[in-house]
Amino acid sequence: MQKIIVLTGAGKGIGRETALEFARRKNTTPDFDPVLVLCSRTAGDLESLSGECRKLGARTMICEADISRMEDIDKLVDVTMSSFNRIDCLVNNAGVGRFKPLTELTPEDFDYTMSVNARGTFFLTQKVFPIMERQQSGHIFFISSVAAEKAFKSSAIYSMSKYAQNGLVEALRLYARENNIRVTNVMPGAVATPMWGEQAEQLRNVMMMPEDIAAPVVDAFLQPARTTVEELVIRPTGGDINS
Repeated sequence: MQKIIVLTGAGKGIGRETALEFARRKNTTPDFDPVLVLCSRTAGDLESLSGECRKLGARTMICEADISRMEDIDKLVDVTMSSFNRIDCLVNNAGVGRFKPLTELTPEDFDYTMSVNARGTFFLTQKVFPIMERQQSGHIFFISSVAAEKAFKSSAIYSMSKYAQNGLVEALRLYARENNIRVTNVMPGAVATPMWGEQAEQLRNVMMMPEDIAAPVVDAFLQPARTTVEELVIRPTGGDINS
């Protein structure tokens, strides 16, 4: 069965690996036919990903969009609907962070982080939810962080933005359960992604890899429609790295 899957922040890290994992499952899951709408602020990141997904048998569409901009949210949803007339899955993966001591954070750091992690995620979800409501089906993922439940000294604004996402998840579920829509909140610990900068290479042996998050996400989507995986908390075996 064809499934239209919209992934934000698809160009790198967890988003990229999740797209590839969806594509791989076409070959191992009977009747699963993923169509991947790949979204990122930089289309260049998506070209090679699209090619890899197509080699695995999945169909793809690229949409360059910055979810901190309302017009880009509208474009992403409108292009998807005009092409496919439905959305079966939204993976809210786009996220940013500035990691500094509390007293060094600036208004620009605040706006940069909240505009994507809180504002952009909220309004994209708000735009997609009525589509799924009309369908009486759908699955919305939030790729959040353990920082949504445990603050770290260097991540005051980042944690704040992820706590905000948790509030959205809890409110959304009150609507989703009435409309046969599944909502999954994914809270990874440290994952070796570009967000960590040079530390990703230095700490690689104690971090998780993006594919460690992608596989459980796709597993949750492929559960029977009667079943919802509401939360996934995934940490490195050695525990949290930052403090």
